[in-house]
Amino acid sequence: ADDVDAPRERPLPAFGAACDGDGDRNMILGERFFVTPSDSLAVIAAHAHLLPQFERQGGLRAVARSMPTGGAVDRVAAALGIPCFETPSGWKFFGNLMDAHLRVGSSVRYSPLLCGEESFGTGSDHVREKDGVWAILAWLSILAAHNRGVAEGSLVTVAQIVSSHWATYGRNFYTRHDYEEVSAEQGAALVSRLQAMASGAAPVPTDRPLAPGAPLLESVDEFEYTDPTDGSVSRNQGIRCLFHGGARAVFRLSGTGSVGATVRLYVEKFVPPPSGAPPPPPPVGTPPLREASAELLEPTQRALAPVVQAALAL
Repeated sequence: ADDVDAPRERPLPAFGAACDGDGDRNMILGERFFVTPSDSLAVIAAHAHLLPQFERQGGLRAVARSMPTGGAVDRVAAALGIPCFETPSGWKFFGNLMDAHLRVGSSVRYSPLLCGEESFGTGSDHVREKDGVWAILAWLSILAAHNRGVAEGSLVTVAQIVSSHWATYGRNFYTRHDYEEVSAEQGAALVSRLQAMASGAAPVPTDRPLAPGAPLLESVDEFEYTDPTDGSVSRNQGIRCLFHGGARAVFRLSGTGSVGATVRLYVEKFVPPPSGAPPPPPPVGTPPLREASAELLEPTQRALAPVVQAALAL
């Protein structure tokens, strides 16, 4: 964060990466540029054909993300024509997909699989856990591909690669707000109110914007997941408030003990690429760089402010 906000006259590295203590989570940075985990997953998916791990196995077969994670990778999967799974939080759900072909009588294979979650976890089927070092190496491979033959002083940057991705697939603006030390009673009341809307026991306010400039709320539901590998069902995995135009707000409650709770709010809005933009390129060679429009480059918190305010009004 210090480097992203550093004074303009201070020289900074062109690429930065960080892991947590055991190396399973990762953060990717460019020069004064932060890559969200959702965008990082999508960029790796769009460049998977350049990574030896996937190339050796005949290409990427499927992608998966946890439900609270932004949907940027969904658009890459649609362009590639491969399955995209939206799972509950927890790496075990990704592991089931990786091992689908090992089940007796199974004829499906999702490996090699690329998967990730909004809490800075990214991985594939080389291990059954997120792997921050692997994700950093994937990004270095992507940078190397874009800079092959490029003259020194004119290197393609992290920001250029990500903004070109937005210009190609559109941008999923994404943010997460954590409200800590909420009383257990307040947290339970919030969830009960939203669950009542999701079940139809309470009306959903769809007739008016909930905040100035906000899109209309279309529906409220509670996410549940049926595992395609074993048929098991996971319920009560978060409450989704879905807005017109594809925006959404997700509420999840954790830590409901005697000392209080944490309410996690995930907010997302999709802005498509400019009208008339060419379709995504086929997975051959290094993707061409494209120029992002001003709308795609808007600061995240400004772009999402109306949706955040609408979510808080619930």
